[in-house]
Amino acid sequence: MRLHDTATGQIRPFEVPRRVGMYVCGITPYDAAHVGHAVTFLTYDLLRRRLEDLGHDVTMVRNVTDVDDSILPRASELGVHYADLATDEMRRFREQMEALNIRPPSEEPFATQHIDDIVDLIKHLSDAGYTYELEGSIYFDVVKAPSFGQLSGYGIKLQRGFFQVRGGDPDRIGKRNPLDFVVWQPSADGEPSWDTRIGRGRPGWHIECSAMSMAFLGATIDLHGGGTDLIFPHHE
Repeated sequence: MRLHDTATGQIRPFEVPRRVGMYVCGITPYDAAHVGHAVTFLTYDLLRRRLEDLGHDVTMVRNVTDVDDSILPRASELGVHYADLATDEMRRFREQMEALNIRPPSEEPFATQHIDDIVDLIKHLSDAGYTYELEGSIYFDVVKAPSFGQLSGYGIKLQRGFFQVRGGDPDRIGKRNPLDFVVWQPSADGEPSWDTRIGRGRPGWHIECSAMSMAFLGATIDLHGGGTDLIFPHHE
């Protein structure tokens, strides 16, 4: 099998052991699924089926981002609890995937079910000196990660533009680098909040998938996929 590798921009042989760990970034269930979701998840369902045809045992994890800066304002706008909105949209989403003959993932973790894993990962990063605090928020310091930017291959101007429109806050005063991203933040009034050893609040989007991937697949994975809009900053 030969697959397109985002980091190199090349078609490369995909050589893996019999057991394959695949993480596919799932939906944020705040509104109806669309054709982009269908294309993405059909792609990885086909890839999973082909790997199984070739004799591999595939564990495909596809997460549900049920707490982030997209679902919370939408729930408030509709006057419903964010968890109820997620439940309703996930029901519709599963019906749509079934109608397309896309099989359910091996595991489908919800971010709110893995707060302890997320907090443990943030604490690990903080202890290693990769984070800093700003007015109650904890940010990942991208300068401490020399490879940051190499996955997408985007220039700084494009990175900042995508960061701005995809949930980032490059203009926040006090940040060390405009591209530093939040991993933990204080919850606003009416938002879900958890009391943890790193403070009270809620996780940032980017750290959630890292923690859930590690919880089910370990420290490394064989294949990481999702929509092209996730290449930067999420997959980066």
